[in-house]
Amino acid sequence: MYKIQKLNKISPKGLELFPSDQYEYATEIVNPDAILVRSAAMHDLDLPESLKAVARAGAGVNNIPIEKCAEKGIVVFNTPGANANGVKELVLMGLLMASRKVYDGITWAKGLKGKGDEVPKLIEKGKSDFEGPEIKGKKLGVIGLGAIGVMVANDAQALGMEVAGFDPFISVDAAWGLSRSVKKSISLDSLLADSDYVTLHVPLNDATRGLINKDKFNIMKKGTRLLNFARGGLVNNDDLKAAIDQGIISCYVTDFPDEELLSIDRVIPIPHLGASTPESEDNCAIMAVNQIKAYLEMGNIVNSVNYPDCMLPLTGKMRIIIANKNVPNMIGQITQVLADHNINIADMLNKSKGDYAYNIIDIDGNADDALVNKLKSIKDIIMVRLLAKK
Repeated sequence: MYKIQKLNKISPKGLELFPSDQYEYATEIVNPDAILVRSAAMHDLDLPESLKAVARAGAGVNNIPIEKCAEKGIVVFNTPGANANGVKELVLMGLLMASRKVYDGITWAKGLKGKGDEVPKLIEKGKSDFEGPEIKGKKLGVIGLGAIGVMVANDAQALGMEVAGFDPFISVDAAWGLSRSVKKSISLDSLLADSDYVTLHVPLNDATRGLINKDKFNIMKKGTRLLNFARGGLVNNDDLKAAIDQGIISCYVTDFPDEELLSIDRVIPIPHLGASTPESEDNCAIMAVNQIKAYLEMGNIVNSVNYPDCMLPLTGKMRIIIANKNVPNMIGQITQVLADHNINIADMLNKSKGDYAYNIIDIDGNADDALVNKLKSIKDIIMVRLLAKK
């Protein structure tokens, strides 16, 4: 019986995928095999020896101690793309709100409360203050062409915008999904210089923190509208304020506001609503649960952030999965131990990701605790598990 601990409320659409005769799940559970989490902070959490996997029902994993988990052989999953449509729809709304001053107009209109019969006349008199351009025919620059960026680019193009994208690391799958009408920018600077609207869809890391700063603002057109539905740290707030004062940025729409942005005119703060749809929550939960099941039952890894994706159909009688430091001669040492135990390899897959590697080894014979202990004794082996063919 596998034990799953929930650190947050998880959609029943996902939880119902756990067979009741093989899994139990609860908020409080002793010695869990896996943890399901959304936003709960895990950095100060004691990780039990039983823990094999952590699945984040969402894309961001800043609340999870990734490296600490990797060192313990705990595979961390996220669910990229599961909430992409929900975020995309909010980005499209952000494009319209950035143009048409609807946010300011609604705020002003609500301030007319108590004016009685004067309201219709005041509305007609004041509406010109909230005039704004249409997005059709305008140039949109999409920075980051992952699941969300591709959907935004395609739908904005369908709405009549001229769309260009920049992503030096675009995946093959993303490229297949991108409309042929979306232009490829040769550099970030060229995209920024040519765009009327810019939308960010890249992860936050050391390389992207403060990606949009004074130097980048100075490249942009006067009156550019900037959207950030990715992460707050991508934009330097001090440089943003200066760019707004200089008229470089006419509107900044962000799903990640902090206090210093709330008092700035021409900033539309949205309270992190990108994935706040029941469909997104269901999709993230379903993906996270399926990833946990595939790992616990088969040892297969899909969408891990600290170990390589590694998938192999079970061909032998038993399966050995091994996590190790990515150092030379590990395969030789592992296969030598198997040979010493007269075990024949039916199939094998080895993948690496950064400092860590992962192995799936299917064997024709049986394995026991003595073999597991021998494998664990190899220097730089982090984790060994045995799985029997069902």
